Amino acid sequence: MIKTKHDNLKLILYYTGYIILGIAMLMSIPLITAIVFREWNVVLDFIISMSISVNIGICFIMLCKKSKDNIKFEWKHGLVIAAFSWIILTILCAIPYWLSGNFKQFIDACFDVMSGFTTTGLVLIQNLDHVSYGLNMWRHIITFVGGQGMVVMALSFLVRDTVGAYKMYVGEGKDIELVPNVKGTAKIIWIISMIYLVLGTVFLWVNGICIGIKPVSAFFHGLFIYMSAWSTGGFAPMTQNLNYYHSLSFEVTSIIFFTIGSFNFGLHYAIWQGNKKEIVKNIETQSFFITAILASYFAVIALNKLQVYDNPISMFRRVVYNILSAHTTTGFGNIYARQFALQWGDFGLIIIIIAMLIGGSACSTAGGFKGLRIGILFKGLIGEVKRLLVSERKINIVKYHYIKNNVLTDGIIKSSAIVVICYIILFILGTAIGVYYGYPLVSAAFESASVAGNVGLSIGITNADMPYLMKLYYIIAMYLGRLEFMSVFVLVGFIIGGIKNICIRCLK
Repeated sequence: MIKTKHDNLKLILYYTGYIILGIAMLMSIPLITAIVFREWNVVLDFIISMSISVNIGICFIMLCKKSKDNIKFEWKHGLVIAAFSWIILTILCAIPYWLSGNFKQFIDACFDVMSGFTTTGLVLIQNLDHVSYGLNMWRHIITFVGGQGMVVMALSFLVRDTVGAYKMYVGEGKDIELVPNVKGTAKIIWIISMIYLVLGTVFLWVNGICIGIKPVSAFFHGLFIYMSAWSTGGFAPMTQNLNYYHSLSFEVTSIIFFTIGSFNFGLHYAIWQGNKKEIVKNIETQSFFITAILASYFAVIALNKLQVYDNPISMFRRVVYNILSAHTTTGFGNIYARQFALQWGDFGLIIIIIAMLIGGSACSTAGGFKGLRIGILFKGLIGEVKRLLVSERKINIVKYHYIKNNVLTDGIIKSSAIVVICYIILFILGTAIGVYYGYPLVSAAFESASVAGNVGLSIGITNADMPYLMKLYYIIAMYLGRLEFMSVFVLVGFIIGGIKNICIRCLK
């Protein structure tokens, strides 16, 4: 039974402490990498960062341990823990970034961490081409873990009895259970991801050697690119992103991995269980392939009219590739940022903006509206038209297939519409801020869509010298977009309620 607001806070901090410890343990991977390559400054950076994180995590757990036995775990707790832990982790994980000396301001380091956690891929890091192996490993671990879900991952492996795990799982923007137990679901997600990680890394490693990269470098390039592709994160070890490799085979391989990564984990699990028909029947895959084909078609038509690319191979590599990268919210780019502004034209940019906003699948590593919601809203529209055309006495039941057959209710349509509207508002605000600071409307809209949809493609606006307010808004937009608003709204409500409580006590 809930006793006081103070007890609520202690419960939240208790589980947040375990989440902090989980992420602190992950710092051992870049630490070991730095030791192997004798990057002693990086080793020291991660020792300092781990020490700070571990101490804070242990303090939270020890000071708030008794609270979990006195309080019934509710939805608000799960949502607040998910949203609050992301803020704390962003600050703590930015410490090794800041200590590295590769960032002009601490907010820039926080920006890159949030970009990684939300699998966005926009960066403010300086001198990326000469960043250490250790720090590059940390960059890609952040985006890989962020895609799978940090909160439930940490709790699943560190806490035996994770009360309210499903509530925290939903708080991270995921809502599907592969098995009845959420800890089991989290472990299945990680098993799937790790198997693909091994296969994908080996494939890209061999590919890298074939295109002339030295074996050790090829391994790390393959590992980093796979981590970003699978998590639809968009980070790359080099400033030129995918353009660095100048390889059609590398690009085709990355398309396969980031497209698979953008699909729902439930779909992966169904296929692993032998239900291959789910690929065709699932409303999300249907929605994705329809919108991806349409977006690619119209973009090719637009760029062909402008005569930017003169042959089918160039059209595929420079247009279709970037459209699919945008649609899956991966953010890999094989053209320079300013080429979008100077070569694609307004119509081409509008197409890629729409693709970025639509995004990939729900309960995947992708961002955006999600194919599920687009499919539901389209089905709802068709169902409403049919209802108006038939007799009022006839009951019209609309169904959709998402892992199983589901009845499309007004509540499902309403919840999908609310989230889509929130994304549109986020996109409009970002566009307005960009225009306020003097950027062209279409360019501001492009960057705002990339941030709100957790994509990572840039038209050249995102850089270390852009206005402070834009950096802050982009951080908030990435955060809201990845967690899909509700858990963040609950956190804000919880904070306001706490402040209100304090004010009432002071007045008394």
